[in-house]
Amino acid sequence: MYRERGTSLAGAVLWESISSGTGPVRVLPDGCLDLLWSSRRGLLVAGPDRTAHLSTSAAGERWVGLRLPPGVGPAVFGVPADELRDRRVPLVDLWGPVGVGVEDRAAGGRGVTAVLAEVVRDRLRAAGGPDPLGAHLAARLAVGRPVGAVAAEVGLGDRALHRRCRHLFGYGPKTLARILRMRRALALARAGTPLAEVAARAGYADQAHLTRDVRELAGVPPGVLLRDRPRAAAR
Repeated sequence: MYRERGTSLAGAVLWESISSGTGPVRVLPDGCLDLLWSSRRGLLVAGPDRTAHLSTSAAGERWVGLRLPPGVGPAVFGVPADELRDRRVPLVDLWGPVGVGVEDRAAGGRGVTAVLAEVVRDRLRAAGGPDPLGAHLAARLAVGRPVGAVAAEVGLGDRALHRRCRHLFGYGPKTLARILRMRRALALARAGTPLAEVAARAGYADQAHLTRDVRELAGVPPGVLLRDRPRAAAR
């Protein structure tokens, strides 16, 4: 079982799942950080992945997650995104006694969705909101704008842009652009667009380039992903 819905935080997604325990679930990279609660493991922070993460859960394990928009995580968790890259970290390891208090509020799972939303809202308010550069960069790269053109738009040199992207998203702008292009391509393919046309519309040199890039990022070719029901599942 997997379901998701929007929240009052623009761009954030609240999702829930109950594991069947039948095997690992492939979670694709997206440049986002998640605040997670597991009925078995408690509260975790899922950092941004560079390649697909294979998540394993016990049968019946319940997950609730709040997926933050790209670039918002550092303002919530108080650490640069690249410190959490490819990691799943207990919240108490980041926040100490504050994390223990949040863990106690979420214990048992009753009302956990409200706890996650309230914690994120309070942390963002205390931080003065997310860095607006994050949303701008993610939006421009998501529609296929070249990295150099985006850097010129925001008035940053290559090195400065790379540093800001690592802080906000966990990796540099070229990696983020590749990940967002893959997700754009998969959305087109799931809507019924033939893969050759997907490649052209998403900015790949050809269908072979699309297949090669998806395999590197997701671990499997597009055809395998398209046969699977898309979901975020336990990160």
